[in-house]
Amino acid sequence: MQLFDTHAHLDQVEFDADRADVVARAKMAGVGEILAVGVSAESSVASLRLAAQFEGVYAAVGMQPNSLAEAEPGDWDRVIALLDKPKVVALGETGLDRYWLELGQGAAPFQLVPFDVQQDYFDRHIRLSQQCGLPFIVHMRSCDEDILIMLREAHGRGPLRGVMHSFTGSRAMAEECVAMGLYISFAGMVTFKKSAELREVAAAVPDDRILIETDSPYLTPEPVRKIQRNEPAHVRFTAGCLAEVRGTSLEAFAEQATENARRLFQLQPTR
Repeated sequence: MQLFDTHAHLDQVEFDADRADVVARAKMAGVGEILAVGVSAESSVASLRLAAQFEGVYAAVGMQPNSLAEAEPGDWDRVIALLDKPKVVALGETGLDRYWLELGQGAAPFQLVPFDVQQDYFDRHIRLSQQCGLPFIVHMRSCDEDILIMLREAHGRGPLRGVMHSFTGSRAMAEECVAMGLYISFAGMVTFKKSAELREVAAAVPDDRILIETDSPYLTPEPVRKIQRNEPAHVRFTAGCLAEVRGTSLEAFAEQATENARRLFQLQPTR
């Protein structure tokens, strides 16, 4: 059985003490491939460095909405310069986030990013994807309709290739995203006891459009949720949950989800 963790932040400080062991544990758990996802120019460079270091690790380069306040002049050009590097297979993560804006500055662990700035960079990533052919990775939090408005506009310009990362939207939203050419990815949140409605959404995603991820070090799935730091090896628990709700075996689901990821990221089979 081979699994593909399509979203992990391997460059983050939480993995500094044992990063090689984390990758090794993933392989022992059947996770043959991991996408290391950048959130800034610096993080994108670091993710690319890890892709070069570890077999089976690939890189996504981009600027996540909540990281934009820290962006330096020229950082977008730095991201663009990485596109033709070996093992870069996606753009992102990008997207929109109203969650922290709604809570206010006092609740945010970082400087808040104006929504129009988030929209500008989301649009940049989508347009770049349409130009270069790399799929884009969409961060979505408390802004489903805002995301859909921009995706509809972009779809009107031309085909879309991308993935809705750590999906938490409705079944109607998932269906519209699939109709526009996108994939739907589920992280540990789908395993939580309170997430019955999200599991119903996951059960309805077409076989050829579903992906799995950890979003590590965040969103540790059941039954290991008590572990504070998530890691790619835990994607097997999310896969098991999704296989159950979709009425199939873990092996069959893992094969399908891995095939989907390799298709989206234009990778050759490893076996």
